[in-house]
Formats: sequence, structure tokens, C-alpha cells
Amino acid sequence: MHARVLRYLDEVVRRGSIRRAAESLHVAPTAINRQILELEADLGAPLFDRIRKRLHLTPLGEAVLAHVRQTLREHEALQARVAEIKGARRGMVTVATTSGLAGALMPSLVHDFRQHQPGIVVRVADLPVSGIVTAVEQGDADLGLGYDLPEVAAFRVVASRDWSIGAVVAPGHPLAAQTSATLGECAGYPLILPAPSLSIRALVDDAFARQSIELMPVVESTSVVLIQRLVATGAGVALLNPLDVMEERARGAVVFVPLRDSGLQRQTLRLVARGRSPLSPAAGLMADAMADALAGLFR
Repeated sequence: MHARVLRYLDEVVRRGSIRRAAESLHVAPTAINRQILELEADLGAPLFDRIRKRLHLTPLGEAVLAHVRQTLREHEALQARVAEIKGARRGMVTVATTSGLAGALMPSLVHDFRQHQPGIVVRVADLPVSGIVTAVEQGDADLGLGYDLPEVAAFRVVASRDWSIGAVVAPGHPLAAQTSATLGECAGYPLILPAPSLSIRALVDDAFARQSIELMPVVESTSVVLIQRLVATGAGVALLNPLDVMEERARGAVVFVPLRDSGLQRQTLRLVARGRSPLSPAAGLMADAMADALAGLFR
């Protein structure tokens, strides 16, 4: 059944006559009449009883009308979905994250996302943890990604993943050949550590304190990139999580050695959005892509 005759039949029943339906649809009455006659011929039975110049549905006509209206509703729903999908594949999404994640995880994630969604513009804001919280709360960012983000009532956690801290060394370093290491072994080498302002540093400090090992870093930095490059030169041992050095490991520039000390705390990486507001279609696609990426890393 052609879409045109569906609309014609529905409008004739609503208006009570072909003439009124024609006026409503801005078509010639003969065009509507011809379509209905052709449909009746295809079905082999009349849809209307024509009594005193008025149209009354036959039992077959009532059954066909029910099918017509259900089809039209489904067609409208499909059109709405198509419009939504088209809209989702255009637009802009803003992700607020830390400098370390902006340099480690986001390049490959944004590249893969753009391959599938070339119509969506991606903005990545490099912010401290407090800035991520503010940006998401105030709607300046659609999504926030960070380690150990504070629990905020207005946030909705889209995805979460825990990461263990390990030793990061150059390929030729003595620890690189080991399957695991201890904090005591790491302390025997120059330590290149995240600055105290980074959340991972609190976990490192706590781990050393629990074992009563004096912590004497030779370099501290808020730049994970700087730490990575110093380690790659053989300048010392860093304590980071595997995600921090994902690309450097893939290139063979550094080696990640898991720590086997008991009681080590893990970093929690969370992807959050504002709980009060639904995500835009573009932001929803990005959130799904980021959640899938986090779930699939190193598995």
C-alpha cells in the first residue's frame, strides 16, 4: 500500500467526504477518488458504502483503516528516529579531563570516535579536578573524565574503572625484566613522581608510609608527559597506572611493571555527566564510545 493512499484514506474518513479531504490535502478530488478506487480493486471489495452522497466504512474498510492508522503512526515514529539519528551525527561535544588523560587516553579515543562520527566536533578541555567538577556542574562541559573525582550529588556516573599503580621504567632498566616489583625495590632507584597536587600522589605516599619506607623523589611534576619522557631516558622509576603510559608502552618506550605489595589502593577513573540534564545526542554517542573504550582497555 502506497504512502499516498494511506494518507488519502485516513483524511477521507476524518473529513467525511472526498471533497473535504481534497481541500484539506490541497489535491484534486479526482486524484483521491482514483487512489481509493484502485485500492478497492486491489482488495476485491469496497471500503465504503456510498449512501446518499456520504461515505460509510464497510467492515473491510474499518479493518483497513485500523491498519492504515497504525502504519502512519509507525511511519511518524520512524521519521522522528531518523531525524534524531541525523541530529546526533552532527553537533558538538565537550569533554573536561586532566592533562594526563588528555595526552594518554583521549588522542586515540577522539580519533576512533571521529572516524565513526565525522559530523561531530569534539572539544577537549584540559583542567584540574576542581575545574572538571565546575565545568560539568555549570554545563560548560557535557562530560567529565578524571581520577578519583569527588562524589557530587548533581553528577551521574556514566562509567567507572579502577586502575592499579605500578612501576614505570625504561626498557633497559633492571626492573623491566621482572614480572612484578615491590615498593622497596623501586625505592632503591631515583624516583620520578607525580606532584603532591595530583590524586595519585596521595596513594603513593600512603603506600610508602604503610611500609615505613622513606620517600625521597628526585623529580616531582604535574606533567605526566614530562615524567614519561624522563623515565624513557633511564633517569629513574615512576609510579603511575598503566593507562597513564598506554601509548608509550605501545611504542616500546617504557615498561609497566605491576607492584605486588599488599594493601595498595587503586585509582578510580570516572566518566560523569550532569544528572539533572539529559545528554545531547552527540554527547550521548561520545559517552557510549568512552564507556566502551574504558571497558575494553587491556582486556
